[in-house]
Amino acid sequence: MKEILELINQMSPYVLLGFFFAGIMHAFVPNTLYKKYLGGKSFRSVFNATLLGIPLPLCSCGVIPTAMSLRKDGASKGATIAFLIATPQTGVDSIFATYSIMGLPFAILRPIAASFTALLGGFLGIKLADEKEENKIMELQQSNSAQTEKKSFGEKIKNALKYAFVDMMQDIGRWLVVGLVVAGIITVFVPDSFFELFAHSSLLSMLFVLLLSIPMYLCATGSIPIAVALMLKGLSPGTALVLLMAGPAVNAASILIVSKVMGRRTLLVYLGSIIAGAMTMGLAIDHLLPREWFTHPIAAIHEHSHHGLPIFNIICSALLVILLVNAFIQRHRHSHHDCDCGHCDGDNCSCNSKEESTTILEIEGMSCNHCKASVEKALKGIAGVESVDIDLATGKAMVKGTFDTEEAIKAVEAIGFTAKLAGE
Repeated sequence: MKEILELINQMSPYVLLGFFFAGIMHAFVPNTLYKKYLGGKSFRSVFNATLLGIPLPLCSCGVIPTAMSLRKDGASKGATIAFLIATPQTGVDSIFATYSIMGLPFAILRPIAASFTALLGGFLGIKLADEKEENKIMELQQSNSAQTEKKSFGEKIKNALKYAFVDMMQDIGRWLVVGLVVAGIITVFVPDSFFELFAHSSLLSMLFVLLLSIPMYLCATGSIPIAVALMLKGLSPGTALVLLMAGPAVNAASILIVSKVMGRRTLLVYLGSIIAGAMTMGLAIDHLLPREWFTHPIAAIHEHSHHGLPIFNIICSALLVILLVNAFIQRHRHSHHDCDCGHCDGDNCSCNSKEESTTILEIEGMSCNHCKASVEKALKGIAGVESVDIDLATGKAMVKGTFDTEEAIKAVEAIGFTAKLAGE
């Protein structure tokens, strides 16, 4: 427990600062920017997708519907793959947190490694893309007209704070807690002798970490304490980087969705680029760079934690805990409602009076607010839909209007989720 508290106290100021910058990006950078520069069959679209994806704080599940939406709006296959690979590996929040715990070298190399794997995957995606399919996407991009909702500066600031400290806390908070708990378990219960098997073989230790991290869900920030715990047990910096890359970039759910939506060839490019890129960067760190660059900051921080931390860190930790508790309450406050739609409160259900114009869909696969927003956007694009209200905790969507239900289900499935009428 002590080790977990030490990590929280060290990370909390940087995590809060990173969340704040992520909120500013979300509120002040228009979505059209991410669509405008990702079309076309040139390598430039891949480079743009990588550059735009690196700072975005999206997890490996949340990035899937976002990428599928970009694809529908005109992004090339290469750019879509690059976006899928680069975005979940890092973000402004995780870069700040990496610096706070693992030092400047890891904070610099982490986005560089994410860029390398994304550019590799995007380049292969361009080579494997079907020309007719790409031409169709380019025509679709030209036919789309951007609609930007104008908001005042005050509204944008309010939106930024809500996104940073409510929405992102809901999406990333639980995985940050899981990462801290796993790190504490490794530190306390795993003997140092266990990792001596890999002490003299970077390649073997990296393969071991890949085997564990690829199917497991880890967010970019939540993977940091686990990587630190592994290094304190003696594993190499390159092995830690493999975990920081492969853990957030892919998991069992994203593998299934990419295969379903984009095909098996794309899945092979997606997985192959992540594995090859992570192994290459990890081996390069272990054999080309001084080990002290990476071990000294972690050892110094670990030693410093035993001498106490400034009161500012403790205040930030308390604030982070409060925000996490609030996010948990906000996320699950609808989960105990009695109404079948998941939105109303028992006897005061507002669905009954509008039963003829309301359709309830059960949607599987939504894990964060980015998923929810993508589903809302897909459903609102269906002719006849008047409004969409989704409860993330129950996975139910209340869709009002007169529309083709099959078309709505297909729209949801097109971005990687499973949908059906409630009760079927």
